[in-house]
Amino acid sequence: MPVISFDAVTKVYPLPAGDVVALAGIDLAIEEGEFVLVMGPSGSGKSTLLNIMGSLDVPTTGEVTIAGRRIGGLGDDELTLMRRDHIGFIFQQFNLIPLLSVVENVEYPLILKGRRDTSRARAEEVLAAVGIPDSHFSHKPGELSGGQQQRVAIARALANDPDFLLCDEPTGNLDSKTGTAIMDLLDRMNREEGKTVVMVTHDPRMTEYADRTIRMVDGRLA
Repeated sequence: MPVISFDAVTKVYPLPAGDVVALAGIDLAIEEGEFVLVMGPSGSGKSTLLNIMGSLDVPTTGEVTIAGRRIGGLGDDELTLMRRDHIGFIFQQFNLIPLLSVVENVEYPLILKGRRDTSRARAEEVLAAVGIPDSHFSHKPGELSGGQQQRVAIARALANDPDFLLCDEPTGNLDSKTGTAIMDLLDRMNREEGKTVVMVTHDPRMTEYADRTIRMVDGRLA
C-alpha cells in the first residue's frame, strides 16, 4: 500500500481576480521506501502538492490517502494528530525554536506526544544519528552553523519515527559542500533505514539521489 496516494486531486484558491488552480487532477502514489523529487518552475504547484501531502492543506476535490487514512473530512484536531504521528517535516528555514537548546528542540515533538519519560534518550539517539556531537546538545540553535541547524531539524523530524519525510528545499540556505552533506544524510536515512522521502527542489543535481523525479507544470504532472 502506498504511504501517500492522490486520486484526481484538484486544489483551487478563490481570489477576487479569479480562481487560481494550483493542482489540476493529480493522480500519484508514493510507495514505502521511495526517494522522490518534485521539480518544476515557480508557481507550478510543488508547494501545494507538498502541503497536501503533509495534511497542512486539503484538496478542493479528489481523494488523498496518507498512511492508510483518507484525509477528506478529517477535522483540524485529527489532521494535527496525523502530522504529529506520521509525518516528518524538513524546511529550508530550519524552524528551530531559538530559546530551546538543541536537545530540547528535538525533544519537543516527543513531549507533545506524551513520551516525556523517554524523550531525552530518544532525542540524544537521533541527534547522534545525524552527526551532532553531544557537546552541542546544550547549545542554542543560533550557536550552530547552518548545516548543523539543518541536521538538528532532521533529527527533530525523525524523533517520532514518522512514516515519511517531507522536505521543502532543505539545502536552499546552505553552501554547496554543506548541502551535499545534508543530502548524503537524507540518502543514508532512505537507503539504510528505509525512510520514505519526498523532496521539493529546484536543483537538478539532486536527481542523482532520487528513485524517481516528478516534474510539475501549471498544476499538472508533466
